[in-house]
Amino acid sequence: MARPLTQIEVAEFRERLCEAATRLFSAHGAEGFTMRMLAAEAGCSPMTPYRYFRDKDEILAAVRALAFDRFSDVLEAAAATPGDSRAKATAIGDAYVSFALHNRESYRLMFGMAPAGDERFPDLARARRRSNANMTAYVRAMIDDGVLRGDADLIGQMFWAAIHGVVLLDMTGLLEHGAGADTLRREMMRVMFIGLNTAPPKG
Repeated sequence: MARPLTQIEVAEFRERLCEAATRLFSAHGAEGFTMRMLAAEAGCSPMTPYRYFRDKDEILAAVRALAFDRFSDVLEAAAATPGDSRAKATAIGDAYVSFALHNRESYRLMFGMAPAGDERFPDLARARRRSNANMTAYVRAMIDDGVLRGDADLIGQMFWAAIHGVVLLDMTGLLEHGAGADTLRREMMRVMFIGLNTAPPKG
């Protein structure tokens, strides 16, 4: 009779399944993914994944939650670097791009695969809220310091949309013959900073 697994062993194997699932979801999408494929990728019996996850929707939610948490860890570490609020914002932007380009599979799952019904998975909802909070907290700090003016949530979403667009263009190779991703991102942010601190035209 096999001995019961320790909590550490369970957590380690669950993470191993998530890593395998990340590769498979990225390669085949949610529709092409099967639990049998996951078992083969992880080197275990076909029924083993069902001991850890109810179905592929649950493991997709777990994979995305793990990715969002790793992403937030990176952003929060950047936010803790020395310097004023603008320097921290630059560090966060650099960390965002670095995470996206070094964790492409996870990044695509986070922002490119969001099936309906995510609210069924509390841990995924928590991880997404944490990520969203990190995308506005640094903006709020700049507003508090007088570096920017406006609504922190709206500005955070504007910056997020801009940087996400640059990242996707870079990932697909569409910036190959134009400005580099880093140059484009920094110039976009410079222009947006200027615009946000300029009074809007009357009328």
